[in-house]
Amino acid sequence: MMVTKEMGLTEWSMLGGLSLLWGGSFLFNGILVQTWPPLTIVTARVILAALSLWTFVRLSGLAIPRGRDVWLAFFGMGLLNNVIPFTLIVWGQTQIASGLAAILNATTPLFGVLVAHVLTTDEKLTVNRLAGVLIGIAGVAWMIGPSVFAPSLSGHAGGALWGELAALAAAVSYAFAGIFGRRFRRMGLAPIMPAAGQVTASAVLLLPVALLVDRPWTLAVGGLETWSALIGLALFSTALAYIIFFRILATAGATNLMLVTILIPPSAILLGAIVLGEQLALRHLAGLVLIAIGLAAIDGRLWRKIFARSAPVH
Repeated sequence: MMVTKEMGLTEWSMLGGLSLLWGGSFLFNGILVQTWPPLTIVTARVILAALSLWTFVRLSGLAIPRGRDVWLAFFGMGLLNNVIPFTLIVWGQTQIASGLAAILNATTPLFGVLVAHVLTTDEKLTVNRLAGVLIGIAGVAWMIGPSVFAPSLSGHAGGALWGELAALAAAVSYAFAGIFGRRFRRMGLAPIMPAAGQVTASAVLLLPVALLVDRPWTLAVGGLETWSALIGLALFSTALAYIIFFRILATAGATNLMLVTILIPPSAILLGAIVLGEQLALRHLAGLVLIAIGLAAIDGRLWRKIFARSAPVH
């Protein structure tokens, strides 16, 4: 399937849906860390996601890949796209606010364009891509507001600093995962296969560690809110989200896909407004405008049209 450098309406729609699903993951994580430790949360997330995805594969009548190379790729993707970033983000949210974690997660496109420039031949860094990402990140920071950074301005607590570094490290891992995942397009797999394969590989890697470290049978069972958050995290923010993720990756490319991390914080705010009745402040709208400008700069079509119209006719 051909990779499009400029996203059409279908790709932008999928990107918006993915931002809502992953924006909700910060809310779900925030609920779950009040009851369970990070490794248990991440392990339960990928196990439930794997079960749901393989059920869908079975119902769809698709054959399960059995080649060694395919499963090695699943394990590589699971490590870069699940095990490392999921664990770092969830642990980071035990130390810092969800909003700050989302902002730091939004640096993924910045790392992504640099990684893509070095490791690929068809997604080289351009001025408009770099400028667009920087503008988008500025919009995210403006929208969340300066109150998020108040603790940093008054001096870092040790835990807060490590939480911020963990979230940044997760963003770097996601950037590498976006490039690593390009190989699945060459393998000709249906989008659901890498999604199911990577969460299965992640479960295999995480389960022994979680059993050894957390001893989950000794933990609190949790109430309805906890289990509802886990189901939302596993089925919607993971299983469904990764089907969309690999579909976008196959058609729009790794750098375009990473734009979703810029949209996650505004998605979280919009979800709060719809579900919890929270009001959007003026800075949220200003941030959304900056993000829209950044996305337009990275996509490139709007700027080319503007410059084409303003160019003198000879």
